[in-house]
Amino acid sequence: MEESLKLDAVAFFKEVRDLYKETDRQFREMSKELREMSKETDRKFKETDKQTGKLTNRLGEFIEEMVRPGAVRLFRERGINVHVVSRNVTAERDGEAAEIDLLVVNDGEMIVVECKSSLSIDDVNEHLERLGKVKRLFPHYRDMKVMGAVAAMVIPENVGKYAYKKGFFVLCQSGDNMVILNDAKFEPKVW
Repeated sequence: MEESLKLDAVAFFKEVRDLYKETDRQFREMSKELREMSKETDRKFKETDKQTGKLTNRLGEFIEEMVRPGAVRLFRERGINVHVVSRNVTAERDGEAAEIDLLVVNDGEMIVVECKSSLSIDDVNEHLERLGKVKRLFPHYRDMKVMGAVAAMVIPENVGKYAYKKGFFVLCQSGDNMVILNDAKFEPKVW
């Protein structure tokens, strides 16, 4: 009987060892499949991000093109005789950089316009920072009166009021046209 128990124990441990080896093999196989699936998922996410970036850039270009002709008309109506409108102006000096969506210029004034599909308070704050750099990054405009504007298809009321209080012209889509939301009392901040 003792001999029989030893054989049963040996057979049992052999069966447990074989089961462990099989479980380990299946686990390694599943781990390999999961790694491959993870790589494929990462690749798909990267491709989606790339496509989303392209779409976002195209939307930005669309908004800038909608704002550009309206900005000329609207600023001229406000007594700022626009001569030049430039899109996507960038500068980099001494480790600082800025990108300007629309630069609206005449002989003594320029308006730096930030264009968004939907404007947020963070966008307004970033534009304030950008305007603080303009004369350093664009020294040929140093003697000009620099003003700021924000333009968007959608501007929540609180964000529009915030931008107004910060001294920005606030341009918004209204039907087929762009309009300046600032009232006649508005005095733009000058940098």
